[in-house]
Amino acid sequence: MQAVDTLIAARWIVPAEPQGAVLEHHALALAGDRIVALLPVEQARAQFAPRASIELPTHVLTPGLINAHTHAAMTLLRGVGDDLPLMRWLQERIWPLEQALVSAQFVYDGTRLAAAEMLRAGVTTCSDMYFFPEAAARALREVGMRAVIGLIALEFPSPYANDADDYLRRGLAARDALKGDPLLSFTLAPHAPYTVSDATFTRVVTLAEELDLPIHMHVHETAGEVSDSIAQHGVRPLVRLERLGLVSERLIAVHAVHLNDTEIALLAQRGASIAHCPASNLKLASGIAPIARALAAGVNVAFGTDGAASNNRLDLLEEARFAALLAKGTSNDAAALASPHALHCATLGAARALGLDDRIGSLRAGKQADLAAFDLSAIESAPVFDPISHLLYACSREAVTDVWVAGEHVVRKRQIVRADGELTSAALLAMIPAWQNKIRRLLSASDPDLGSP
Repeated sequence: MQAVDTLIAARWIVPAEPQGAVLEHHALALAGDRIVALLPVEQARAQFAPRASIELPTHVLTPGLINAHTHAAMTLLRGVGDDLPLMRWLQERIWPLEQALVSAQFVYDGTRLAAAEMLRAGVTTCSDMYFFPEAAARALREVGMRAVIGLIALEFPSPYANDADDYLRRGLAARDALKGDPLLSFTLAPHAPYTVSDATFTRVVTLAEELDLPIHMHVHETAGEVSDSIAQHGVRPLVRLERLGLVSERLIAVHAVHLNDTEIALLAQRGASIAHCPASNLKLASGIAPIARALAAGVNVAFGTDGAASNNRLDLLEEARFAALLAKGTSNDAAALASPHALHCATLGAARALGLDDRIGSLRAGKQADLAAFDLSAIESAPVFDPISHLLYACSREAVTDVWVAGEHVVRKRQIVRADGELTSAALLAMIPAWQNKIRRLLSASDPDLGSP
């Protein structure tokens, strides 16, 4: 018999490749960080001698979910700017608070909290975009996540950097320092067309080609962004980006709410991806992205939560459900973004957008073992006719019981566990009061009513 580290037997396994496949009473054999085999349970027990056997008799096992866009550290700002449109949210709440608060410690603490929330929701990889990327990477890896670290660029100063050249210099230095970690990868992350100059975009394109990196940026998030671009540059933002060479298979267009058919066709033709963040777009009243039309045109779509400051939840399963329902409602087509396709967007589609589909996003031999197990035994899940449909339309993140990242069992029975011990909720929550009190004082200074509990 062949020795392996772990044999996981589940009631259902959804490999995500091929799309829509559901395997009953199958098992995954894991060795190190890799999947060795996916086969029927009895055959697996006859073929492998595992060091550990895990039985999941009421669970569906899927690839780990991939959050294609977030600002993890902003979890410390959860709820501080609710019920405001995007530009007021940024200008009146977020940017002033960031100017006063952002530091390596703020990023580290906020990102640790976010990583714990995401792992407990079955998210094994996140694509982050924020200041102090080294602090974010350290937090994500300490908690146990795989991460794609965005190297941001802006034209205006922040507590992290002075100007676009400084942002890029610091980001590239962070990449050099961190690139030895096999569970970290990187994107170039110019913030948005309205905060980045043509000269900086040109440099980003050159760096992306030289370093073989995706380009992760907010694009066409609001109608105001589009009209302002026409007034300032004479063209819509995506046309400007196309002229500068940014629209390619490297581009991850975050939000992409206000797209016309020509722009959708351009994204499809160039092989670009969309990171769809439906909850944040709804909450900020930015609009509803034309995802059904984008998918019909052949655009690769992934899902993102955005940050907890504009969403309040880092729950990718909920994003998938919102995305599916919105696609159906806006297209008048109940078959639009069916549950297998939505799960694809949350796994293999996101991996493709991030350039990681050769490593993660589906369950097949040779890929890294990023897994999420959802328990479907609760009353709220009964009866189960179609486990993929249940994931989208009946389950919540509370159904996640166990999570593996690169073969490491990082969540057991909803508790985050690392090789060096258990990361308890109490330990994470203990650092919150100091930040909460500081944020309340800052809010009170600008408006006494905002600092009230």
